[in-house]
Amino acid sequence: MSLVQRISTFLRSPRGQQLVDQGRRQLAKPENQRKLKQLAGRLSSRRPS
Repeated sequence: MSLVQRISTFLRSPRGQQLVDQGRRQLAKPENQRKLKQLAGRLSSRRPS
């Protein structure tokens, strides 16, 4: 079984669904969205053009 298949199987499992839901709840919080935007900004500024 390939890694992608194993991940897909896990995400369809009850535990996988629980983690996906938890991640969505965390991502809905404005403070976490702000942190992600800051991280994306730092990562994009590192990239050589």
